[in-house]
Amino acid sequence: MALSSGTHSFTLGGVTQRYHVHGTGPVCVALSGGPGIHWEYLRMPLLEQHLTMVYVEPIGTGDSGRLPSHPHGYTRDRYSRFLEVLISRLDVPAVHLLGHSHGAFVAAYHALHRSEQLAGVILYDGAPVTGPEHGEEAGRRVQEFAARYAGHPGLDGVLAAFGAMSRISDDASTEAVARGVLPSYFAHYWENEERYAPFRDAVRATFISGLDEYLAPDLIDDRVALKGLTVPALVIVGRYDVICGPRWSQEMYELIPDARLVVLEDSGHMGHIEEPEVFGAAVRAFVQETPAGAEHEAP
Repeated sequence: MALSSGTHSFTLGGVTQRYHVHGTGPVCVALSGGPGIHWEYLRMPLLEQHLTMVYVEPIGTGDSGRLPSHPHGYTRDRYSRFLEVLISRLDVPAVHLLGHSHGAFVAAYHALHRSEQLAGVILYDGAPVTGPEHGEEAGRRVQEFAARYAGHPGLDGVLAAFGAMSRISDDASTEAVARGVLPSYFAHYWENEERYAPFRDAVRATFISGLDEYLAPDLIDDRVALKGLTVPALVIVGRYDVICGPRWSQEMYELIPDARLVVLEDSGHMGHIEEPEVFGAAVRAFVQETPAGAEHEAP
């Protein structure tokens, strides 16, 4: 029943973890971004025709439970511990793990520290680091976006939303910023606004601070650890991604032994929406070529 279509939940340490099952076929567990962006934006109908997609509703977000330290304490290790229990409950030999944006940081951590239940990991629009270096690269990419759309009437609103990121303090401001920056997360949002505006309007978010329960930042630098990753890995990135751009995916591809890299040439940070056929074909091929039950040893 843990893989029947619909919404499921379990409780760990007094905190409820929800997840949603759609589709049929080999199991692929999907982690959404943010942290704090609700899971629905990550629905992948084309993949659901070939895979059993298990969409995790991260703790602290949406209708999943809150930690006593909310909005703090949502570290990669805590997400990974809940993920370990969730995957065990699915009762299959192994799953493929797909993480998007912040979810890719969590997926990488899980693949590095709790890989026993994984047939493969898909790092979609992620990066090996956070902190100042990542921020500087994102700033440069945002400037490129601004130059590309100089004079567009919607540009000032996008730049204002980026400026407001440091002042996020509650659910309403998190959601406003997420929707505000969204045009920059697509390769050609304003050229296709009629198509993408409903997606933007549907984005929901919960405020997650990014601090641990002791109010320290959960900073990330996986560059050394990724050299020892033994799980088969597919790295996917959009050519126009401003927040986790091609520089980072290229770096992960070069760090991870035998990794595969797919660059979506006409996508930003939302390739599953912008180029669903190309995105879906890449994921399906990877799942087919790294079947559950195969054993992966360290090189």
